[in-house]
Amino acid sequence: MDQELAQLSATVGEACLQRRLLIATAESCTGGWAAQVITHTAGSSAWFERGFVTYTNAAKTDMLGVRLETLTQYGAVSEQTAAEMAAGALKNSNALISLAITGIAGPAGGSPDKPVGIVCFAWCVHNGTPLTERQQFHGDREVIRRKAVIHALNGLVTLANSVP
Repeated sequence: MDQELAQLSATVGEACLQRRLLIATAESCTGGWAAQVITHTAGSSAWFERGFVTYTNAAKTDMLGVRLETLTQYGAVSEQTAAEMAAGALKNSNALISLAITGIAGPAGGSPDKPVGIVCFAWCVHNGTPLTERQQFHGDREVIRRKAVIHALNGLVTLANSVP
C-alpha cells in the first residue's frame, strides 16, 4: 500500500477509535478496496466491523435491503441507491458509521447521463440520515476506483469527526 493510502488508513482509524465508532462499508465499483485500506492499519478490528461487496443489483437487494423500486427508478449508480446501501450496511451490522460507493469505473458501461467516472457516495451514522454526493472522476479504471476510495474515506473521516 502506498504512503497516501496508508496515511488515510491511520487517519480513519484515529477518528473512529477516538469516538468508539465501528465502521461498515458497502462497496460496488471499488470491490472492497475501501475496506482493504481501512484494515491496512494494525489493530483495525477496534474500528472496522465488516464490509459488503455488492457488485450486482441482486447483491445490493439481498445483502443491504436496497429496494428494487430504487434500482428501477434511479439505477444502481445513484445517490438514492448509495443512501440505501449505507443505511443497509448499518442495519445489517453492529457498526455505528458507514460508507457506500457505487459507480461506473469503466472502461465501458457509461451513458450520456451517467458517463464513465460517475461515482455516488453515501455516509451514515447509526439512526441518522445518509449524506450523499455524486462525483465525476477522470482517468482509467484504476485511477477512478482509487479516487473513489480516497474520496469515500475522507468523507468518512469528516463524518466521524462530527460525532461527539
